[in-house]
Amino acid sequence: MDEYKIKHIEEGLTQIEFPEFDKVSSDAPVFYNPHMEMNRDLSILAIQVFQKEQDREINICDLFGGSGIRGVRYKNEIDGVGEVSINDISETANHYERHNIKLNNLSDVEVYQHDASMFLRMKRGEFDVIDIDPFGTPSPFLDSAGYCARRNSLLCVTATDTSALCGTYQEPCIRKYNSKPYKSEYCHENGIRILAGFVALTLSKYAKFIEVKMSHSTEHYMRLYLEIKKGSKKTDESLKNIGYISHCKHCLHRQTSSGLAGPIDDVCPVCGEKLVHAGPLWLGSIQDNDFIEKMIDETNYKKINTEKQALKLLNSCLVEADAPATFYDVHSICKSLKVSAPKFDLILDELKNDGFIAVKTHFSPIGIKTDAEIEDIKKILIKLNENI
Repeated sequence: MDEYKIKHIEEGLTQIEFPEFDKVSSDAPVFYNPHMEMNRDLSILAIQVFQKEQDREINICDLFGGSGIRGVRYKNEIDGVGEVSINDISETANHYERHNIKLNNLSDVEVYQHDASMFLRMKRGEFDVIDIDPFGTPSPFLDSAGYCARRNSLLCVTATDTSALCGTYQEPCIRKYNSKPYKSEYCHENGIRILAGFVALTLSKYAKFIEVKMSHSTEHYMRLYLEIKKGSKKTDESLKNIGYISHCKHCLHRQTSSGLAGPIDDVCPVCGEKLVHAGPLWLGSIQDNDFIEKMIDETNYKKINTEKQALKLLNSCLVEADAPATFYDVHSICKSLKVSAPKFDLILDELKNDGFIAVKTHFSPIGIKTDAEIEDIKKILIKLNENI
């Protein structure tokens, strides 16, 4: 290992050393992504909230260890953690994982060198938290995660293949997630819902179901925090959250249809044009008010370098937690109307004055989550333009 130039960094309360590399890629001798620091900070907050809710010692699996940063931070910075298992198929990564465990004077952290899916199947029921943060899609590992996950556990999933989930490339999404995407203005939310729906359907074969505690789409990745529950009847009930989102490219109307094989309208009820469909995907809640509020509270007790950005994201997710699926892009609607975009807050105020839900969304700085129909929004935008 002496041929590498070593880099030393600090995140939170943790020190990590790993070989320097020119750019973040799977070709790096040991994988470490500095751009995922907020992801790791949020994970510490979420797992700490989960541990406190369970009120017991928890065991954690870091499935793709890389430098060991994630697993080492979990043991070093989260209260009530028992054993942490760090897995990576790379022998070089294993060396640096062990080095960084010693660097932080930690015990009860074990390093393993296995294929990720095989590792989960070897360790069935041993983990309270499974963190899947691969380079690319998590899809191939979710069946083994469903098999391994114990009742009342937390599954943390990252996907960096956003071009597939967002519909830039349809075939890979169909192949990996068994779902048809659609590249709309709210495609990142659709991607989160496709991923959540795929996890729900994958786990259902083991009579397990999900409750989405928090989710977000940030830069190049999507992240889900899912509490896993068990029971065939409740799993059947949970799958009623699976369905489709239909979109009209002409007037920008959208609607949801519940059920895997239920009837879906092909014609837009507003303008009569053809609807395009995305799914199957998760139509249920993708944010949990209570859980996110507790994550926000945890920032008072944790040292995280990305606190400002993390709080901004968490507060945005909290605001949109009770809003309906999808959102409207103000500029897209104004473009279709051939009018100027009014001030954002004025649109929100007008929608609220008319009795509608109207909140901002973390998915887009010009997006509005609302239960208003497209025609209601268009009327308000025309009215505000007349008053300019």
